[in-house]
Amino acid sequence: MEMETRRQQLEKGDNVASEEITTVDWRGRPSNPSKHGGMGAAAFVLGLQAFEIMAIAAVGNNLITYVINEMHFSLSKSANIVTNFIGTVFILALLGGYLSDSYLGCFWTMLIFGFVELSGFILLSVQAHIPQLKPPHCNMLTDGDNCVEAEGFKSIIFFMALYLVALGSGCVKPNMIAHGADQFNKEVPKESKKLSRYFNAAYFAFSVGELVALTILVWVQTHSGMDIGFGVSAAAMAMGLISLVGGTLLYRNKPPQRSILTPIAQVLVAATSKRKQVCPSDPRLLHGSHYPKLPSSDNITISENTGDLHHTERFRFLDKACIRIQDGNNTKESAWRLCTVNQVEQVKILISVIPIFACTIVFNTILAQLQTFSVQQGSAMNTRITKSFHIPPASLQAIPYIMLIFIVPLYDSLFVPFSRRITGHDSGISPLQRIGFGLFLSTFSMVAAALMENKRRDAAVNSNKIISIFWITPQFLIFGLSEMFTAVGLIEFFYKQSLKGMQSFLTAITYCSYSFGFYLSSVLVSVVNKITSHSSGGGWLSDNNLNKDRLDLFYWMLAALSFINFLNYLFWARWNSKDSASSLQYDSNNQDLRHHPIFSSSKIAGDDSIP
Repeated sequence: MEMETRRQQLEKGDNVASEEITTVDWRGRPSNPSKHGGMGAAAFVLGLQAFEIMAIAAVGNNLITYVINEMHFSLSKSANIVTNFIGTVFILALLGGYLSDSYLGCFWTMLIFGFVELSGFILLSVQAHIPQLKPPHCNMLTDGDNCVEAEGFKSIIFFMALYLVALGSGCVKPNMIAHGADQFNKEVPKESKKLSRYFNAAYFAFSVGELVALTILVWVQTHSGMDIGFGVSAAAMAMGLISLVGGTLLYRNKPPQRSILTPIAQVLVAATSKRKQVCPSDPRLLHGSHYPKLPSSDNITISENTGDLHHTERFRFLDKACIRIQDGNNTKESAWRLCTVNQVEQVKILISVIPIFACTIVFNTILAQLQTFSVQQGSAMNTRITKSFHIPPASLQAIPYIMLIFIVPLYDSLFVPFSRRITGHDSGISPLQRIGFGLFLSTFSMVAAALMENKRRDAAVNSNKIISIFWITPQFLIFGLSEMFTAVGLIEFFYKQSLKGMQSFLTAITYCSYSFGFYLSSVLVSVVNKITSHSSGGGWLSDNNLNKDRLDLFYWMLAALSFINFLNYLFWARWNSKDSASSLQYDSNNQDLRHHPIFSSSKIAGDDSIP
């Protein structure tokens, strides 16, 4: 009866004791669900997210223009500087997630590294303002061969400022998402629905920040100078930190868990040291199994402790870490020799989500092209809107966000409730389905980019015409819609994995996809240049003149790579869904418990369906 009562409480949306135990207020006392958390507290985190993305997007999206025109690096080198910078931002998210979950907590990690990011913006603004910290002024379009590239102390200042921004932003990003999501208890159905709404609201805040950055702030950089533009980014970051501090009294804070990597390492070490052992056929013989009997004649066993993960059949070699060695001395084995089932299952979850993460790397390689080559593509087109107004090429990336600030609320208020009635899923469609749809759309973004570049190049070379910059808007529109599905789906998928105390680190893993995608972009540019350098016109991307390069062929290659990646994703998504659905619990007769009344009303860890 006690188990059934707990299940009914969860279905009604009542807050259970787990909320009081796992979160605390700003003084370290157990949080009060009626006073702490909820969308009111999350709104302050959304404010930080909007201002932070506003600040760094204005820098990142127009950085290639600054690096070429002010620092005098070549086009290919400038593209690699930008992609390496953005890649570093996202790979440093792992550091931010680790420090947060292990030692500092989300709030203090964001506050400390938020000031690091702010100092980087200030240093960039100072360098852009003082002529002595930059190479002599020179027009790269007309006198590119004679321009002096930044080196020595000037180069050191530039990269120091750039990577202070990268360090700060990388450590802040995963904690913004995780801390906002921590304001909701995903074990309570009513709050789980609000959690799904929060993820959409977070992307809306991201879209608003990007829109302001790519319109107002990029316009300021173009017309008032990069020094003023970097200064405005610093001001936006300061506003974000004020928003973060403003919600201090309302936050539910998850305390750090000490080193989150130690239990993972213990499983791997223990499983390796016992690799010659044979796993028992009955999983109840494994160390740390929880199978108390239900008050039922079915003689079926499950764990009443919702914090414990049930044993699964996947990656059986890891189960060897739970085998207790019987000897005559009856000595107790250390944590590096004997692990619990719960500990092993967490490692299994981490391994099983890696293929999903890997399938989004190519998606972010496409994003890298839109922030580098597509900006240069726009620079070679007619940017005039009126006789006196020219649109900055980097502002083209604002077009999808103009669309998304209308589409995201409609998606959340209309599509999600409608699809929820059909699927029964809190998010309308599962995160895996959402990711898959986004990956499918991204292919068409590169198809549009290739067609438009071919049209632009043909007009410029054969007809000596410069077509309007708005011809390249379809590639941004399609990718913006694609990103709404893929990015939000990936974050929701990782955050909802049953790994307590590791939400910031899991969110950080999703950002690593951006990092690897941008690094892959740099590798692809270099490899493509080398392979195609034997052609009569040189490499596809070897020249600073897009009319001589073959950017259209590079885009076609990415379109093909994206479609192959989508097919690969379908395989792994089905594998992940099938693996989650087969996470069964057994009694002594190995009976299937999926249709037992308790299991039929609960969600298995990591369960998501792909039709």
